[in-house]
Amino acid sequence: MSFSLDPDNGIPIYRQIIQQVEYAILSGRMKPGDRLPTIRSLAVELRINPNTIAKAYGEMEIRGILITQVGSGTYISNTKPVPEADERNRKIQEVLGRFIQEMRDLGVGKEGLFKLIEDNALLKTRGGIK
Repeated sequence: MSFSLDPDNGIPIYRQIIQQVEYAILSGRMKPGDRLPTIRSLAVELRINPNTIAKAYGEMEIRGILITQVGSGTYISNTKPVPEADERNRKIQEVLGRFIQEMRDLGVGKEGLFKLIEDNALLKTRGGIK
């Protein structure tokens, strides 16, 4: 897993790490049993204080998202994260913003976008998007 941290966005770095791990789990990119980097190696990679990584890992472990096995490593548990309402809404806005920008870049206008969404939703009604 790679992390993309932004020290200027107002969200503490440890919280950004938590959010990105949660999103990776919820999106299926990380699954139970997947191993996370060690605190030391991730701190070196991200060029941040190891205590910041330890704080993020510790909070996720308290919430049951991670399991640490001494001498073996830190792993994703079977417990799915429950995003807070504000965090969920922020993430939806972020994903939607990227989607809309990509559609603009492809030359898809507002009406075309609505049609694409409507057509796709009709195809997905049989077990897809509800």
